[in-house]
Amino acid sequence: MQETCRQEVLKRLSFIEGHLNGVHKMVQEDRYCLDIMRQTFAIRKALEKLEAIIVEGHLQTCVPMGMQGGSAEEVIQELVHLYTIAGNH
Repeated sequence: MQETCRQEVLKRLSFIEGHLNGVHKMVQEDRYCLDIMRQTFAIRKALEKLEAIIVEGHLQTCVPMGMQGGSAEEVIQELVHLYTIAGNH
């Protein structure tokens, strides 16, 4: 993972962690359910953005290196597997 990508991923993980801790506290405090749900939706969107950043970085760095390094079939299989576990099959 490139350093700029790594820093962006770490920043987003900290954001997600903070939101998750906030939801935990909201549940402990028996806060209004819809307020909690708004926060869980925000976490879900933040995770989706995090995944997009990681995939983009992978496609820009690891995939070309694997293709050029003679591991094209392995790279393709990894991408197919990722696509399948993401629920897009």
